[in-house]
Amino acid sequence: MTNKVHETKLTLYLNDQQVDFHLLHHQTPATTIEDAASQRGISPSQMVKCILLRDMGGQLALACTPGDKSVDPKRVRSLLQWRRMTCVNMKDVETITGYQIGTVTPLLLKTPMPIIFDHQILQHPIVTISSGSSMAGIALQTQDLIKLIQPTFAHIQREE
Repeated sequence: MTNKVHETKLTLYLNDQQVDFHLLHHQTPATTIEDAASQRGISPSQMVKCILLRDMGGQLALACTPGDKSVDPKRVRSLLQWRRMTCVNMKDVETITGYQIGTVTPLLLKTPMPIIFDHQILQHPIVTISSGSSMAGIALQTQDLIKLIQPTFAHIQREE
């Protein structure tokens, strides 16, 4: 029996918005960025990695970088002019976003919040995001994703 994802709330939404996309099926549930990229046949830099952050006052933000980069919470905090920021506890991610750990995507978030994209996401004309399932990703034009989200752009990745 093959466990393939055909429809998720994201694929339905993209169809409703008339956005072209390709569903990239996984053979097994993806457990890391590298695993997902390998199963999708792409470079990790083509993936949009989403990190959920919270400041000391409880304000939330979703910080997105290429999959091969790390988010620097200090840069996000500085951009938003908030107090100290940390990653949200893993047990709270699904309640806040509507997505399980490893499947968070910047579209259709359960809780409204600022979404910040690192400029390097623009380096690829096509990027992949989670489909909302660990069994598939979605490839779409970077500009289509930006139109749907209208994120703030800033340099938010950690220096290596």
